[in-house]
Amino acid sequence: MNETASTPSASAETATLGGGCFWCLEAVFQQLDGVLSVESGYAGGSVLNPAYRQVCSGTTGHAEVCQIRFDPQRITFPELLNVFWKIHNPTTLNQQGNDVGTQYRSVIFHHTPCQRDAALASRASAEASGLWPDPVVTEVTELTDFFPAERDHQNYFQNNQREAYCAYVIRPKLEHLRADFPELLKSADKK
Repeated sequence: MNETASTPSASAETATLGGGCFWCLEAVFQQLDGVLSVESGYAGGSVLNPAYRQVCSGTTGHAEVCQIRFDPQRITFPELLNVFWKIHNPTTLNQQGNDVGTQYRSVIFHHTPCQRDAALASRASAEASGLWPDPVVTEVTELTDFFPAERDHQNYFQNNQREAYCAYVIRPKLEHLRADFPELLKSADKK
């Protein structure tokens, strides 16, 4: 798990989101002011403590997700969702770009009834925005279990910036984040 330099608030909350490869989501959410930590992992399936290769097989029912601890006094759950809608395509069923399979589905795992209500409202707003020509297929479902991914999947972009996937897939998402949400970035990331 990547802890930021921020001191966690006593009222820290957790969001769990899936929108394709967890490396992309992790790199984006780590840039946001108020995000205390981001951990890549798996959720939504039936296999306990799955391994990456099992999840990639598409047989576990798990999605690649990021679990995001955040300070709601600095960034709200709806603000996290606004970023979520912009950094992936929520209209492609079980696919993000070249990543295909149920493990890459668009999903919001809510932790509380308030998060569920906010997620449903945010999804309806995203659908009505006209940003995409196709219907939004993002699932909104209760989180039952979260299983952290292996260590080599944590902080992937930070540790592998020269890899082709990081340069051609993750870096453009970070550039869009800086252009679309400069007010949400940590001070050092606004440059």
